[in-house]
Amino acid sequence: MTPSPADRVAPLLQQRIKAVFRRLPKALAGGEEDLHQMRVAGRRLRVALPLLVRKPEGRRARRSLRLLRALTRTGGISRDLDVSVALFEAELSKHVLTPEECVLRRRLKAARTRGHARMAEALLDLEIARLRRDLRVLARRSDGVFAVLRRIREMRDGRGAETLALIAAIGEGFDPLELHRLRRQLRRLRYAAELSGTLKGQVAAAAADFRALQDELGRLHDTYVLSEWLRRQAESCRARGDTAVGNAAAALHERFLVASRAHHKAFLALPPADLVARALAAMGQSRPAA
Repeated sequence: MTPSPADRVAPLLQQRIKAVFRRLPKALAGGEEDLHQMRVAGRRLRVALPLLVRKPEGRRARRSLRLLRALTRTGGISRDLDVSVALFEAELSKHVLTPEECVLRRRLKAARTRGHARMAEALLDLEIARLRRDLRVLARRSDGVFAVLRRIREMRDGRGAETLALIAAIGEGFDPLELHRLRRQLRRLRYAAELSGTLKGQVAAAAADFRALQDELGRLHDTYVLSEWLRRQAESCRARGDTAVGNAAAALHERFLVASRAHHKAFLALPPADLVARALAAMGQSRPAA
């Protein structure tokens, strides 16, 4: 029998908590997919926690959010490099690599290996045991469904207004840092929409719109991060007099920057403000918050 909304809050919070720690051991061992899924689960829990617990402003909840933020950010030390290696190899698999491109690939993989080592050390330094204890207590103190749905509505209106304002402020400009900030806002709204749908036993139609925007911005971000790594390689190689590798890095930098700008055009074509307004309406907002 399908549980009533009132019976869904505690199991939902417990599921979100378990998802984080299920992936942690293999993430510590350097598993790329486990690291990615641990960060996704951690971000989902960061959104869910203040919405689902009885005292979101309490000391234990605030400490848990701080530690979860550290966990997901620490896991990000090597995630960008994992993605960069995959993008680099996918692009260069289209032709036989030049000696200079082989050098760049080797350096990128070495940077990823160093990133994994730094990430594992940093994760071990986090207060994981404290986080687990706090979350176990919070999992026993979930709030009532009506209070949770009220918080989701408040988040929808507040974050929705901020997101629309940010879209308007960025306009058609290619500003990777601000667009990445917008991506984080969209992700939080998407996770809130998914929570609302789960509690109501409904398909979260809004989540699909938020995800379409988030995914396009993700592709923009990933290609831009790699282009910046290549730009720095070009500068350092030329400074050392390694002109051949520097020129190869500069050419690849330009190629991935063009790809990033193409994803930006695809994002603008969706168009973002209309999709966000539609998603907010699907979450029950009668009109965009002023």
